[in-house]
Amino acid sequence: MTLVLQLLPLLLLSRALGDPGASLNGHPGDRVNLSCIGVSQPTRWVWAPRFPACKGLSKGRRPILWASPSGTPTVPPAQPFAGRINALDLGIRRLELLLSAGDSGTFICKGRQEEESRTLHVLGDRAYCKALGSSYSQILIPLLGAGLVLGLGVLGWACWRRRRSPPHPPEPTPRFALSPPHSSTRESRAPEARRGGRAQDARGPGSGAGKGLGTGGGW
Repeated sequence: MTLVLQLLPLLLLSRALGDPGASLNGHPGDRVNLSCIGVSQPTRWVWAPRFPACKGLSKGRRPILWASPSGTPTVPPAQPFAGRINALDLGIRRLELLLSAGDSGTFICKGRQEEESRTLHVLGDRAYCKALGSSYSQILIPLLGAGLVLGLGVLGWACWRRRRSPPHPPEPTPRFALSPPHSSTRESRAPEARRGGRAQDARGPGSGAGKGLGTGGGW
Protein backbone atom coordinates (compact mmCIF):
# COMPACT_ATOMS: atom_id res chain seq x y z
CA MET A 1 0.00 0.00 0.00
CA THR A 2 2.80 2.35 0.87
CA LEU A 3 4.54 1.59 -2.45
CA VAL A 4 1.36 2.33 -4.39
CA LEU A 5 1.01 5.68 -2.63
CA GLN A 6 4.62 6.53 -3.47
CA LEU A 7 4.18 5.65 -7.15
CA LEU A 8 0.81 7.38 -7.51
CA PRO A 9 2.20 10.93 -7.93
CA LEU A 10 4.63 9.70 -10.57
CA LEU A 11 1.86 7.94 -12.47
CA LEU A 12 -0.35 11.02 -12.32
CA LEU A 13 2.53 13.18 -13.51
CA SER A 14 3.33 10.86 -16.38
CA ARG A 15 -0.32 10.84 -17.42
CA ALA A 16 -0.41 14.61 -17.30
CA LEU A 17 2.79 14.99 -19.30
CA GLY A 18 2.16 12.09 -21.65
CA ASP A 19 3.80 8.74 -22.11
CA PRO A 20 7.54 9.25 -22.68
CA GLY A 21 7.65 6.37 -25.14
CA ALA A 22 4.68 7.55 -27.18
CA SER A 23 5.13 9.47 -30.40
CA LEU A 24 3.91 13.02 -30.78
CA ASN A 25 2.03 14.11 -33.86
CA GLY A 26 1.20 17.60 -35.03
CA HIS A 27 0.83 19.94 -37.95
CA PRO A 28 2.96 22.98 -38.79
CA GLY A 29 1.74 25.83 -36.58
CA ASP A 30 0.70 23.55 -33.68
CA ARG A 31 2.28 23.78 -30.22
CA VAL A 32 3.41 20.55 -28.60
CA ASN A 33 4.91 19.80 -25.20
CA LEU A 34 8.04 17.67 -24.84
CA SER A 35 8.46 16.11 -21.40
CA CYS A 36 11.43 14.54 -19.64
CA ILE A 37 10.39 12.28 -16.77
CA GLY A 38 12.95 9.50 -16.45
CA VAL A 39 16.01 11.77 -16.15
CA SER A 40 16.83 12.97 -12.64
CA GLN A 41 18.77 16.11 -13.57
CA PRO A 42 18.33 17.10 -17.22
CA THR A 43 21.26 19.11 -18.55
CA ARG A 44 20.37 19.55 -22.23
CA TRP A 45 18.07 18.59 -25.08
CA VAL A 46 19.34 17.38 -28.44
CA TRP A 47 17.53 16.75 -31.70
CA ALA A 48 18.16 14.10 -34.36
CA PRO A 49 16.25 15.25 -37.48
CA ARG A 50 14.45 12.69 -39.57
CA PHE A 51 14.75 14.73 -42.75
CA PRO A 52 17.94 16.76 -42.23
CA ALA A 53 18.19 17.83 -45.87
CA CYS A 54 14.79 19.48 -45.49
CA LYS A 55 16.43 21.94 -43.07
CA GLY A 56 19.70 22.15 -44.97
CA LEU A 57 21.47 20.10 -42.27
CA SER A 58 23.64 17.01 -42.14
CA LYS A 59 22.77 13.80 -40.33
CA GLY A 60 23.43 13.48 -36.62
CA ARG A 61 22.39 14.95 -33.31
CA ARG A 62 22.62 18.64 -32.51
CA PRO A 63 21.94 20.44 -29.21
CA ILE A 64 18.90 22.68 -29.09
CA LEU A 65 18.73 23.77 -25.42
CA TRP A 66 20.98 23.73 -22.33
CA ALA A 67 20.25 24.12 -18.66
CA SER A 68 21.91 27.21 -17.21
CA PRO A 69 23.10 27.86 -13.63
CA SER A 70 21.39 31.24 -13.79
CA GLY A 71 18.03 29.52 -14.22
CA THR A 72 17.44 30.76 -17.77
CA PRO A 73 17.85 27.96 -20.33
CA THR A 74 20.23 28.67 -23.19
CA VAL A 75 19.01 28.31 -26.76
CA PRO A 76 21.67 28.50 -29.52
CA PRO A 77 20.70 31.39 -31.82
CA ALA A 78 21.76 29.55 -34.99
CA GLN A 79 19.76 26.37 -34.42
CA PRO A 80 16.49 25.71 -36.31
CA PHE A 81 14.27 26.11 -33.22
CA ALA A 82 15.46 29.58 -32.20
CA GLY A 83 12.41 31.67 -31.33
CA ARG A 84 10.09 28.63 -31.42
CA ILE A 85 11.12 26.65 -28.33
CA ASN A 86 10.58 27.60 -24.68
CA ALA A 87 11.29 25.86 -21.39
CA LEU A 88 8.21 25.65 -19.19
CA ASP A 89 10.24 25.16 -16.01
CA LEU A 90 13.74 25.96 -14.74
CA GLY A 91 14.73 22.30 -14.76
CA ILE A 92 14.06 22.03 -18.55
CA ARG A 93 11.86 18.99 -17.93
CA ARG A 94 9.11 20.40 -20.10
CA LEU A 95 9.48 22.20 -23.39
CA GLU A 96 6.95 23.90 -25.62
CA LEU A 97 7.68 23.83 -29.33
CA LEU A 98 5.94 25.70 -32.14
CA LEU A 99 5.99 23.21 -34.99
CA SER A 100 7.31 23.97 -38.44
CA ALA A 101 7.76 21.85 -41.54
CA GLY A 102 10.81 19.63 -41.23
CA ASP A 103 10.76 19.38 -37.40
CA SER A 104 10.16 15.62 -37.47
CA GLY A 105 12.76 13.63 -35.58
CA THR A 106 13.82 12.40 -32.17
CA PHE A 107 14.12 14.80 -29.25
CA ILE A 108 16.41 13.48 -26.52
CA CYS A 109 16.53 14.74 -22.95
CA LYS A 110 20.02 14.04 -21.59
CA GLY A 111 21.18 13.98 -18.00
CA ARG A 112 24.53 13.29 -16.42
CA GLN A 113 24.25 9.52 -16.86
CA GLU A 114 20.86 8.82 -18.40
CA GLU A 115 18.73 10.02 -21.27
CA GLU A 116 15.16 9.83 -22.49
CA SER A 117 13.85 10.31 -26.01
CA ARG A 118 10.61 11.44 -27.56
CA THR A 119 9.71 10.94 -31.22
CA LEU A 120 7.95 13.75 -33.04
CA HIS A 121 6.12 13.38 -36.34
CA VAL A 122 5.09 16.55 -38.13
CA LEU A 123 2.32 15.52 -40.46
CA GLY A 124 3.10 16.23 -44.10
CA ASP A 125 6.87 16.36 -43.59
CA ARG A 126 7.62 13.45 -45.88
CA ALA A 127 5.76 14.91 -48.85
CA TYR A 128 6.98 18.44 -48.12
CA CYS A 129 10.64 17.45 -47.81
CA LYS A 130 10.42 15.21 -50.88
CA ALA A 131 8.97 18.04 -52.94
CA LEU A 132 11.57 20.42 -51.55
CA GLY A 133 14.35 18.01 -52.46
CA SER A 134 13.03 17.62 -56.00
CA SER A 135 12.83 21.39 -56.41
CA TYR A 136 16.42 21.66 -55.21
CA SER A 137 17.39 19.03 -57.76
CA GLN A 138 15.58 20.89 -60.53
CA ILE A 139 17.59 24.00 -59.72
CA LEU A 140 20.89 22.39 -58.81
CA ILE A 141 21.24 20.02 -61.77
CA PRO A 142 20.90 22.76 -64.43
CA LEU A 143 23.40 24.92 -62.52
CA LEU A 144 25.88 22.06 -62.39
CA GLY A 145 25.36 21.39 -66.10
CA ALA A 146 25.90 25.05 -66.97
CA GLY A 147 29.06 25.16 -64.87
CA LEU A 148 30.37 22.01 -66.57
CA VAL A 149 29.70 23.40 -70.04
CA LEU A 150 31.36 26.70 -69.14
CA GLY A 151 34.42 24.93 -67.73
CA LEU A 152 34.79 22.76 -70.84
CA GLY A 153 34.43 25.83 -73.06
CA VAL A 154 37.18 27.69 -71.22
CA LEU A 155 39.43 24.64 -71.40
CA GLY A 156 38.84 24.25 -75.15
CA TRP A 157 39.53 27.94 -75.77
CA ALA A 158 42.81 27.72 -73.85
CA CYS A 159 43.90 24.67 -75.89
CA TRP A 160 42.98 26.48 -79.15
CA ARG A 161 44.99 29.54 -78.16
CA ARG A 162 47.94 27.38 -77.28
CA ARG A 163 47.87 25.65 -80.67
CA ARG A 164 47.51 28.89 -82.62
CA SER A 165 50.33 30.70 -80.83
CA PRO A 166 53.76 30.43 -82.59
CA PRO A 167 56.27 28.13 -80.97
CA HIS A 168 58.88 29.78 -78.83
CA PRO A 169 62.38 29.85 -80.41
CA PRO A 170 64.92 27.68 -78.66
CA GLU A 171 67.18 29.46 -76.27
CA PRO A 172 70.73 30.02 -77.62
CA THR A 173 73.45 27.84 -76.22
CA PRO A 174 75.81 29.93 -74.09
CA ARG A 175 79.31 30.22 -75.58
CA PHE A 176 82.43 30.78 -73.54
CA ALA A 177 85.59 32.39 -75.07
CA LEU A 178 88.46 29.98 -74.52
CA SER A 179 92.06 31.19 -75.00
CA PRO A 180 94.43 28.89 -76.92
CA PRO A 181 96.51 26.64 -74.71
CA HIS A 182 99.85 28.22 -75.86
CA SER A 183 98.82 31.80 -75.21
CA SER A 184 99.74 31.58 -71.56
CA THR A 185 103.19 30.20 -72.53
CA ARG A 186 103.82 33.10 -74.84
CA GLU A 187 102.72 35.58 -72.22
CA SER A 188 104.99 33.93 -69.63
CA ARG A 189 108.00 33.96 -72.00
CA ALA A 190 107.56 37.57 -73.03
CA PRO A 191 108.76 39.07 -69.72
CA GLU A 192 111.78 36.73 -69.72
CA ALA A 193 112.72 37.86 -73.22
CA ARG A 194 112.46 41.47 -72.15
CA ARG A 195 114.63 40.84 -69.10
CA GLY A 196 117.21 38.98 -71.21
CA GLY A 197 117.40 41.83 -73.71
CA ARG A 198 117.93 44.37 -71.01
CA ALA A 199 120.75 42.31 -69.50
CA GLN A 200 122.45 42.00 -72.88
CA ASP A 201 122.15 45.68 -73.46
CA ALA A 202 123.72 46.31 -70.10
CA ARG A 203 126.66 44.00 -70.84
CA GLY A 204 127.22 45.12 -74.44
CA PRO A 205 128.67 48.61 -73.88
CA GLY A 206 130.89 47.36 -71.08
CA SER A 207 132.62 44.78 -73.16
CA GLY A 208 132.98 47.11 -76.07
CA ALA A 209 134.52 49.77 -73.88
CA GLY A 210 137.02 47.28 -72.52
CA LYS A 211 138.15 46.31 -75.99
CA GLY A 212 138.45 49.91 -76.96
CA LEU A 213 140.60 50.74 -73.99
CA GLY A 214 142.82 47.72 -74.67
CA THR A 215 143.37 48.76 -78.23
CA GLY A 216 144.13 52.23 -77.28
CA GLY A 217 146.76 51.03 -74.84
CA GLY A 218 148.45 49.18 -77.69
CA TRP A 219 148.67 52.31 -79.68
